[in-house]
Amino acid sequence: MSNLKVDAGISSHLARVPQAAARLERQGYDGCWTAEVNHDPFLPLVLAAEHTSTIELGTSIAVAFARNPMTVAHIGWDLQAYSGGRFILGLGSQIQAHVEKRFSMPWSHPVRRMREFIGALQAIWSAWRDGTPLRFEGEFYTHKLMTPMFTPEPQPYGFPRVFVAAVGEAMTEMCGEVADGMLAHAFTTKRYLDEVTMPALQRGMRRADRDRSEFQLSCPLFVVTGTNDAESQAAADGTRKQIAFYGSTPAYRKVLELHGWGDLQTELHELSLRGQWETMGSLIDDEMLEAFAVVADLGELAAKIRDRCDGVIDRVLPSLPAQLSETAVSAVLHELRAQPR
Repeated sequence: MSNLKVDAGISSHLARVPQAAARLERQGYDGCWTAEVNHDPFLPLVLAAEHTSTIELGTSIAVAFARNPMTVAHIGWDLQAYSGGRFILGLGSQIQAHVEKRFSMPWSHPVRRMREFIGALQAIWSAWRDGTPLRFEGEFYTHKLMTPMFTPEPQPYGFPRVFVAAVGEAMTEMCGEVADGMLAHAFTTKRYLDEVTMPALQRGMRRADRDRSEFQLSCPLFVVTGTNDAESQAAADGTRKQIAFYGSTPAYRKVLELHGWGDLQTELHELSLRGQWETMGSLIDDEMLEAFAVVADLGELAAKIRDRCDGVIDRVLPSLPAQLSETAVSAVLHELRAQPR
C-alpha cells in the first residue's frame, strides 16, 4: 500500500486563503480541502492553486445536487488545468431539506442520482478531451449539445479525480463502483470502517471489477492532544461536544448501534431539542471518546494516528489543535511518514 497522505481543511474566506494554503504546503501537508458551508467551495481553490505548487486541492464537499453536471464539469476542468493536475472534486448529496429549501433544486433517489451525476461528468469530459459527440441521456440528467464554441481548451492533466461523501452502505457501494475515492464522515469509528464501510466498498469494487489500489478512502479524524494537561483536557471537552452533536443526528444512529450505544442517540437527540449542549457532551465517556478520536500525548500522536488508519484509510484529516506551532505540526507530519504502511 502507498504511504498515508495527511490533509487539512482550509478556510473558504477568500482573503485568508493565500497565506493559509502556503502555510499548509510549507508544513508538509499533502492536501487541503474546502467545505461548502457559508462560502463557495470552489473559488478559494483558485487562490490556493496560485499560491502553492505541490499540495493537492479538493472540495469536501461541494453539494452536487445544488448544481448540474455541466456547470461542475467546467469548474472541475478549469481548476484541474490551473492547478497543474492537483484538483480533487469532492461531491456530496446533502440532505433533502437543504437541496429543496435552501438551493431550490430537485431531490430524489440520491444514490441513483449521484451515480448518474458522475457518469454525466465523465461523458462531458470525454467529449471535450476526445472530440466525440456528447450523447448522455439519463433518468435525471441529459446532455446532448456541445459545440466548439462551448468546448474548453485542452489540458494535459487528465480528468479531475471524483470523490464522493458517503455514510450509508448504498452510497458507499456506489463509491466503490464508480468514484475515484470516498470521503468518510468524522463520526466514524475504526470498527465501523472495518465492519461496515470497507465491506460495502469492496462489494461495489467487485461489481465494477476494480482494484483497491485504484481507490482512496479519505477520513477526518478527531484528535485529542496538547502540549500540556490543560490543552489536552480542553481538546477532550471540545471533542466530546462534537461527538455528542453528531450523535444526536438520527442519520448517524447506525454507528452508535454497532457499538451497542443506540439508546444514547435517542437521549442526545432529546437533549439537543432542549438546547442542552453542555449536558450532551458530558454523556460521552472515555470509551466513546477513544472509539471516535485518537487520544494521545503529542509524542505518541503520530504512531496512534498510523494505527487508526492502517490498512483502511488512505488520506486522513487529523484535527490537530490550532495552538500547535508550525514546528510541532511539521514534526508530527514527518513522523507520520517515517514508517510506510
